[in-house]
Amino acid sequence: MVQKPVAKVVKTPVAKKKKKPAIKKKKNGFKKFWKLGIEEYNTQDFDVGPDAELIVKEGNFQYNIFDIVKKYGTSTEIMFPTVIENRVRDLIETFNAYIKVLGYKGKFFYHYAMKVNQNKEFVLPAVAEGANLEVSSANELYLVKRMIEKDKFNAKIRVICNGPKTEKYISLIEELKSKGLIVIPIIEDETELERLTKFKGEVGIRVNLDIKVQSHWDKKFNRYGFTEEELLRIGKIKNLSVLHYHISKQIENVQGIIKPLKRALSLYNQLREKNPGLDTLDIGGGAGVPFEKKKHFYTGKSLIAQIVKTAKRECDKLGTKHPNLIVEWGSYVAAPAQITIYKIIAEKTVGNKGNMKWYVIDGSFMNDLIDTWAIHQKWHVIPVNHMNSRKLEKVWLAGASCDSDDKYTAGGTYIMLPRLSETDELYIAVMDTGAYQDSLASHHCLLSSPAKLIAQNGEIKIARRRELPEDVGKLFGW
Repeated sequence: MVQKPVAKVVKTPVAKKKKKPAIKKKKNGFKKFWKLGIEEYNTQDFDVGPDAELIVKEGNFQYNIFDIVKKYGTSTEIMFPTVIENRVRDLIETFNAYIKVLGYKGKFFYHYAMKVNQNKEFVLPAVAEGANLEVSSANELYLVKRMIEKDKFNAKIRVICNGPKTEKYISLIEELKSKGLIVIPIIEDETELERLTKFKGEVGIRVNLDIKVQSHWDKKFNRYGFTEEELLRIGKIKNLSVLHYHISKQIENVQGIIKPLKRALSLYNQLREKNPGLDTLDIGGGAGVPFEKKKHFYTGKSLIAQIVKTAKRECDKLGTKHPNLIVEWGSYVAAPAQITIYKIIAEKTVGNKGNMKWYVIDGSFMNDLIDTWAIHQKWHVIPVNHMNSRKLEKVWLAGASCDSDDKYTAGGTYIMLPRLSETDELYIAVMDTGAYQDSLASHHCLLSSPAKLIAQNGEIKIARRRELPEDVGKLFGW
């Protein structure tokens, strides 16, 4: 009689111990499968919730993305200012830490490139964490002027002015300089060089380095800047303080940034012979973002370490002054701060590819994510709900406009998403959409732009409502 209850007591706890690890392993497996919680991929704030729905964390706050889009609808962009703040703060602190540890004598200045995303929800958090600004047009500089006049920006904020200098642009530069703003125009060509001899302040000059690197965006011909030979022939340049270059966008490896840096430092040393006031090197943008989440990608920390080490080593070798360093990494900061959400509204078999399906979204790649079509950008696409689905479909995504180019095929491969036949409804999130997509958006087929929501301090605010037909019609004179 004693043995029977003993047998039951032994079996019961053993069975319970086996169940708990199995549940935990399953949850972590889905998180790993969708490439979430990985700092290298900029997904450290993303997770799979207990109901297999996408979760975004903000400290101890968290947002259930499925609940948000059920309330506000789709298509929708959700922006996280905290991501901007964290990335700017980490970038500045990491540069300054390596400068101190390595005994580098120059200073570091981060300039947020406004062209990447001019929405104030992106710009203001960056400035709040110590970012200076880089503008590329008179209109962008006008926004800086407005912020200065409203006492939103500290008057000591530094502004680099790139892009073609119209007379309107130069006049605004001169106006803001006369009011005490640290505004530095970058000379792009002979016309600007002549015009800016009248400018009573620091200037920079751009060199078109004859170096090609591995990147997503590379051009055989570049009309901006002077060749190295032209710069050396010019000799003395009035009030020159900054040497600027920009190699490419989305540079794929660290050496793609270090190689041109070495070349620029050599040129910097030569230019200082006739321009002793030259004390700053602006290496422009180009720091990559792991959009695809498919292979090892360099981290910001490893890149920054190499930049500071290289600058110190090369300058010491040349016996020249350590320059102040500027970077204009826009996508690096802005892209991970936004996701774009769509609902799948239909499916269709891909012709001549019987094992593939079209999933039709309630938005448009050509309108909302123009780089999909313009430069064949690849994205990381994940489900918002049914993230624990084991029955997945190989799919291509089709936009809701009547254009055959309104699609996303992951470069001709496929995306894995839950089967529609196994779900009541399916929403998807396109990651890293915070850079360039807003300013390049269009209204093909008069489609409405997505709503824009701001997730901050545990709350959701509407920054821009989804356009109504009459809103879009007014843009075209109706």
